[in-house]
Amino acid sequence: MKNKIGFNLLVWSGKLPESFLSITERLKRTGYDGIEVFMEERDVSAYNRFGRHLNDIGLEATCVMGVGPDENPAGESSAVRRRALDRLKQAVDCSEALGSRLICGPFHSAFATFDPRRPPIPDEYKWSAEVLHQAADYARDADVVFAMEALNRFECYLCNTMDQLAHLVGLADHDNVGAMFDTHHANIEEKDIATAIRTIAPFLKHVHISENDRGTPGDGHIDFDTVFATLAEVGYEGWLTIEAFTRNDPDFANAINVWREYSPPWDMAEKGLSLIRSLGDKHGL
Repeated sequence: MKNKIGFNLLVWSGKLPESFLSITERLKRTGYDGIEVFMEERDVSAYNRFGRHLNDIGLEATCVMGVGPDENPAGESSAVRRRALDRLKQAVDCSEALGSRLICGPFHSAFATFDPRRPPIPDEYKWSAEVLHQAADYARDADVVFAMEALNRFECYLCNTMDQLAHLVGLADHDNVGAMFDTHHANIEEKDIATAIRTIAPFLKHVHISENDRGTPGDGHIDFDTVFATLAEVGYEGWLTIEAFTRNDPDFANAINVWREYSPPWDMAEKGLSLIRSLGDKHGL
């Protein structure tokens, strides 16, 4: 395949535990090109150590992150937005130490933070875009790209659809700010998957392959054949990274409302890889 295939380590932990050493070695043997880490850890030296291990075994890396209400780029408070900028710069430092050139996720706004009085307003998009533009100036020097993610309406209100995400990327107006497409969230929010991918294609930097229930890709009802056919149609050449969840890290699972097990982690990894390879070969990715 031309496209690289990754696996998100969040099925085991949002941190960087010692167990990741043997897990990544097995993912390499399974056939993955790289892994994705959630940026709960903020110690640059921890990313440096893990990055050396990944380099030694021949795996690449990407990063994923979210932000809370005290570090909200779309927050009304200028002090909160300054902390958001500091957090994004810190993430760039960690990503660079790991050897990752991409940070994806819904860091355009605080996770599960809503104003109960109304939908999002133009100022919130403007504030977020300003923070993202400044962070991207910093990221450019490290050769790191931001790929923002739209989430479903229960986890985010600033960006639920590719239309909204494309609008925000345009406002940020920076070569180091792009977008990602997640099949799980699109399955909830988009009217038509192919149209959604075509909408975001000019800005598309990353793709998450994620089943409707967050279990093993291919075991649910998402139309991955259409996803892969449309990605090939628009000429997408980036990562195809499996994102699936478990309760192995209870703190993270509770934070995103994962209350049960969907599939065993290695079932997700092995069957998911087979699905991506099969559809990738079929559609020329």
